[in-house]
Amino acid sequence: MTAAKCCPVLNIVCVRSHASVSYAQSLAGAPETHLTTLDNGLRVASEETGHATCTVGLWINAGSRYESEKNNGVGFFLEHMAFKGTKKHTQTALEQQVESMGAHLSAYTSREHTAYYMKTLAKDLPKAVELLSEVVQSCSLNEAEIEQQRGVVLRELEEIEGNSQEVCLDLLHATAFQGTPLGQSVLGPSKNARTLTRQDLVDYINSHYKAPRMVLSAAGGVNHEELVGLAKSHFSGVSFEYEGDAVPVLSPCRFTGSEIRMRDDALPLAHIAIAVEGASASSPDIVPLMVANSIIGSYDLTYGGGKVGIDYDLAHNDLLPDAGVICPLTLNVTSRISTAIPSSHLQNLSSRLAHLVAEENLCHSFQAFHSSYCDTGLLGIYFVVDKHNIEDMMHLCQNAWMNLCTAVTESDVARGKNALKASLVGQLNGTTPICDDIGRHTLNYGRRIPLAEWDARIDAVTPKMVRDICSKYIYDKCPAVAGVGPVEQLPDYNRMRSAMYWLRF
Repeated sequence: MTAAKCCPVLNIVCVRSHASVSYAQSLAGAPETHLTTLDNGLRVASEETGHATCTVGLWINAGSRYESEKNNGVGFFLEHMAFKGTKKHTQTALEQQVESMGAHLSAYTSREHTAYYMKTLAKDLPKAVELLSEVVQSCSLNEAEIEQQRGVVLRELEEIEGNSQEVCLDLLHATAFQGTPLGQSVLGPSKNARTLTRQDLVDYINSHYKAPRMVLSAAGGVNHEELVGLAKSHFSGVSFEYEGDAVPVLSPCRFTGSEIRMRDDALPLAHIAIAVEGASASSPDIVPLMVANSIIGSYDLTYGGGKVGIDYDLAHNDLLPDAGVICPLTLNVTSRISTAIPSSHLQNLSSRLAHLVAEENLCHSFQAFHSSYCDTGLLGIYFVVDKHNIEDMMHLCQNAWMNLCTAVTESDVARGKNALKASLVGQLNGTTPICDDIGRHTLNYGRRIPLAEWDARIDAVTPKMVRDICSKYIYDKCPAVAGVGPVEQLPDYNRMRSAMYWLRF
């Protein structure tokens, strides 16, 4: 009986061992992304993975950056109207169509992109493309529905105001890119939500929903030639011409070193973000900056940690494997990377900054981030902290930056590179993240950059490269700072500016 009980366990172990795939194998086995351009300029990109399901969607080069002060929030409002009925289907009929397929229909709007996508069974791909084309090209925009959604949008704005992280990062953009469209929030101000009209929505669609600015992206059990045929059937009529040849041109966004504080002593914790101007999505500097962010890592109280009686030499830059990285290529998803070193020894912590924070109990969480746009970016650190530890936490964050610029070592970079590679692979788990990756890459780069190429570019990063690139973007630069909550202890801006360099003799 004992042997009989043990056998299944042994079999499971054997199966798991056989099923494991190495990092190199996962790169070599990555399917090719196919790309086709229709006559009207719309691009069709897909990756066939052989899954029984697929995700298909339309990614559009339009977002809050393309809006004016007067109509800021119109893209977000339009997202709410997308599934409220088309000229062919009422809202109820549209919902029934999606439910009958067992599909999931969704959308999002960011500062530079808008996406409408559907996850469904691979056999239902033709119907999914048909419904997406209706949603994007034939939205009914019923006046009564607009008024109903106006209330929904206003309630969402109220909810967002209660989310201190969202408020802090929106304020960071507002002060860093003040006076430019990139400083506007995606949701827009409440006064615009109250005054936007049907004509505003129609004008926005006519101005920005053009074929050369669209990508029909798909991943999963999809055949590229079939997808191209469906695109020709449903999207060939999308216009590529602008009224009066008035092609919208993005105004350059100017970064301004500055600060904004929204003090509210009634809040239990302070939310602080400090950032400098980062690299654009297409800049060759993006990979060294991603490695640098991976070295800084992230931390959360839920990781555990604290003083565990280990001998840790603070004078040595021997960092531990990173616990997470915010990757600008994949919707700023935070991914925690586990280490092979016993957690009883390292307490699941990552970088030197994470160790210092945990040992002294300085903050509830922090994360390094890099939000990249077509011509600029924001490279920074966001942290949530008790009001009494703000000054110490800010000092440690800026000190971590200075270490990147002056003293980063081979072991730092090796660990950062390994964590970044694991993060890039781990984030593309499922057809929806892959479809999103394909859509945004095609808009940003004109192609989907394969994982093998990212891997080679990460391998090419050296400690000197990290020091040089970080010095270029961080050292002696004016930061943008945003603080929300009990921020009385947040240092004066001139003190924070003076901490952006070291006096060296």
